[in-house]
Amino acid sequence: MPDSATRVRGVGTRLWAWRAGFVLACLVQLYGLYSPHQAGPDTSSIPYSDKVAHFAIFVAVAYLGLRVGVPARWLLAALVVQAIGSEFVQHYLLPDRSGDPFDSLADLLGTATGAWLGFRAVQKSRGTT
Repeated sequence: MPDSATRVRGVGTRLWAWRAGFVLACLVQLYGLYSPHQAGPDTSSIPYSDKVAHFAIFVAVAYLGLRVGVPARWLLAALVVQAIGSEFVQHYLLPDRSGDPFDSLADLLGTATGAWLGFRAVQKSRGTT
């Protein structure tokens, strides 16, 4: 049976891993949204792949942020501003990119889904349902 020091060390390691995942998701999101050129491979032959990518990265940031304890009001407000503002930046400030309102919609749906999953995970970890 593990002693309390081993359990505490295990919890600390898991928290560190969640935090590293959150930082990585944030970096991927920033690169994807603000890269001067389209981030990643050209997937224009796959319908809606861009929307799926937008949705997924916002799910990841919202979920992981809540999971590591970022205050919900700040995290979700920042993601909403990011969802809308990034398309303006792409349209007006990045000449090789174009803003798309449907990307913002995918971002907002991803934020809502990630928040829902994150709140559920936090409640479960606290032992409440």
